[in-house]
Amino acid sequence: MTDNLILSGVTRQFGDTTAVDNVSLSVEPGQFVGVIGRSGAGKSTLLRLINRLVEPSSGSVSFQGSEITALKGKALRDWRRGCAMIFQQFNLVDRLDVLTNVLIGRLAEHGFLSSMAAQFTDEERALAIRALDRLDLVPQALQRAGTLSGGQQQRVAIAKALVQQPKIMLADEPIASLDPANATLVMDGLKQINAEDGLTVMVNLHTLDTARAYCDRIIAMRAGRVFFDGTARQLTDDVVRDIYGLQGLAEFNESVTSTAARPTGQFAQPA
Repeated sequence: MTDNLILSGVTRQFGDTTAVDNVSLSVEPGQFVGVIGRSGAGKSTLLRLINRLVEPSSGSVSFQGSEITALKGKALRDWRRGCAMIFQQFNLVDRLDVLTNVLIGRLAEHGFLSSMAAQFTDEERALAIRALDRLDLVPQALQRAGTLSGGQQQRVAIAKALVQQPKIMLADEPIASLDPANATLVMDGLKQINAEDGLTVMVNLHTLDTARAYCDRIIAMRAGRVFFDGTARQLTDDVVRDIYGLQGLAEFNESVTSTAARPTGQFAQPA
């Protein structure tokens, strides 16, 4: 039995459109994987297939020898808890305070009504505070989530995912709507969790410099297929040209030029 996350011939069709086309991957525990490609390349659908938010038309997903595509009921809910998902839209309850939003990450342990009634244990509250502390958000713990900046809200969403105590963390365009400084904080938070916890992280990204700066492994998708799978060093300009086309490469080079004078670690805001 392997501890790897394994996708075998995974395909997803929406009518006449093939969003993900016969994708096979093996992701080792603790890898930080960036998924890049043009809009419509299949990046978001790929992550949703892993989390089972979208069902495959064919193929299979397995983890630690367990067939994920066969899970139902409680077993499926347990998988979604163990494979935490972070979205571009934050998915927080604006009127609730930050701490309660994070504790909602314990939903799978309690059920919906119990979570909404804030019936959490002292241990769970301590777990949530520790998650917020790791993301430098303890001072905001009792602040309403809707009053936070976008970058702060996304870090709350990461803390919420952390209290699920997942084995895998998926992030779908987590910095697409953020300014460069907040994007850096979010990516730094994900990288820290990956390094300190040995947690597998897969993140969809629009910006190539971000993928190169943070990811151990980069997977590029094109028309639903894996077009490139390798390291940042192997992601040459020639490969980028093939992935994005001439216009995409020109846009990328323009973004690099515009950020050349910025401090190390900051990058252009995605389009």
